[in-house]
Amino acid sequence: MNSMNDTGVVAGPAAGRTSRTHRLRRLAGTGFIATLAAMVVTTLAAALARAVGVDFEVPDGGETIPLSGFAVVTGFFSVVGIVIAVALLRWSARPAKRFVWTAVSLTAISLVPPLLSGANTATTTALLGLHLVPATVMIPALARSLRTRTD
Repeated sequence: MNSMNDTGVVAGPAAGRTSRTHRLRRLAGTGFIATLAAMVVTTLAAALARAVGVDFEVPDGGETIPLSGFAVVTGFFSVVGIVIAVALLRWSARPAKRFVWTAVSLTAISLVPPLLSGANTATTTALLGLHLVPATVMIPALARSLRTRTD
């Protein structure tokens, strides 16, 4: 590399591909950390609601939702959100904007089942709030990771 003919050009992966791979890894890492945070915060909020008297009994089947159920469902749907974010990063010109619209719309739709569950008012109100808790963790975290200078 000390010859007079050295142009200083180094062969390597295309800059766009490296940048996209870096953004994808950053998005996945942020999503994983946000998912863990959403699971913990949602489970703690459910435990707090249970401590103040919310029974989380859903009349259809008469079963009580266990605290671990909140963590599992939050984790599953948070991963779904990450998959949506990754798809938008790959195929959308404005992934952050599209993600926020999609995630807010899906969050609004997720509020319907608690309203139709037939549970008592305290359980229904708690379930509605517990749908919003992980959304307030996941949506901003993933949207920030998706932002570009043009968004």
